[in-house]
Amino acid sequence: MSQQKKQYDMHWLTGQFFDPGKESRYRNSIKARVRFESRLALLLVAAVFAMFGITDYNLLGLTHEFYLLLTMRIAVVSSCIVLAFVIGHWGGYSRNTWLHGLSLWVLATGIILIVPLRPESILTQITAVVVAIMAFYLLIPNLLTVAALASLYLSVGFLASAIIYAGISPTDALSLALLLIMANIVGYCALLRIEFLQRKQFALLQDERDQNSDLLKEIKHRKSLELQLRMVAERDALTGLDSRSHFMKRAEALLQRAQLEKTPFCLFMIDVDHFKRINDTWGHTRGDLILTKIAEVCEQSLRPKDVIGRFGGEEFVVGLPHTSPSDAQAVAERLNANVEALSLSDELSELRLSVTIGIAAAHAEDDDLDALITRADNMLYEGKRGGRNRVVMYR
Repeated sequence: MSQQKKQYDMHWLTGQFFDPGKESRYRNSIKARVRFESRLALLLVAAVFAMFGITDYNLLGLTHEFYLLLTMRIAVVSSCIVLAFVIGHWGGYSRNTWLHGLSLWVLATGIILIVPLRPESILTQITAVVVAIMAFYLLIPNLLTVAALASLYLSVGFLASAIIYAGISPTDALSLALLLIMANIVGYCALLRIEFLQRKQFALLQDERDQNSDLLKEIKHRKSLELQLRMVAERDALTGLDSRSHFMKRAEALLQRAQLEKTPFCLFMIDVDHFKRINDTWGHTRGDLILTKIAEVCEQSLRPKDVIGRFGGEEFVVGLPHTSPSDAQAVAERLNANVEALSLSDELSELRLSVTIGIAAAHAEDDDLDALITRADNMLYEGKRGGRNRVVMYR
């Protein structure tokens, strides 16, 4: 619980996440926005700072002080433009925080230098400094700690310059100090609140994304389980063929379609010959292996549109849509021959496998699947009684 609290809580003084990883992810998430807003703010500030050169000219004319002020303003404006370009390409709080801080320190230095160059304009400069402090906190994107340090530097530097170069009285200095303190407190509290709100919004969005991700994972897991359950229900675990119930559903649909379209439909019942003897001689493990081999041969001997399932034990059942009795006979003979040709390895190499196949054809619209299975099963047992390893068609 304490670890989770540390991860999502924010520092009361800086407004940043306690958890460094969370703070890093937040800064990366706003990197593009910070670059754009910082570049735009610096360009606007540079334009405003340059425009005050007109006021300098009106007050000083073409004097030595004017040229010094002009040089300083050109240096500050040029620095802001260069920094705007650099921040636009490589800025961001995650790694290059100093770039964003450097712009504030350049502006603060330029504002402080106005006092010794134009000491008579101290009253108008006080308003400009208060506006600059608020801009440092609220208008030029920066971390709270960076903005606070730059504003503190501007406040102390401006107060010292006013005392030294403008010669303000101690009472005025105290009033100015209180004004600058109030400006810093208001700006600091406003930015601290913004930092809290932005990070809380980020944390809520992250939690929502995490919950959505967990939900998607859960849905995916459930779909996987459903697919596995469906496979268990539809597939025979040993041979991979259709289970008996799934085969009955598919074959029933194919039979109904054949009756509707008045096309032929045939059905096989297949039994592995002497399978009990195989189990008794080589064991059930070898018997299972033989069943899987025969199932593979049966699948390979059929067409893609045919359906095959394990009926039970060593019996398989096949549905053949769009297949006439003569074609079904040919498919069954081919299947029987393929099983006979099946070769086994190890101690089973001498074993010769065979199957007996009973065939029934749907010959009336009222034939159902159970009736077909019964007729094919009767033919199967007739073939077994006749010596096995043969194909018997219902006539």
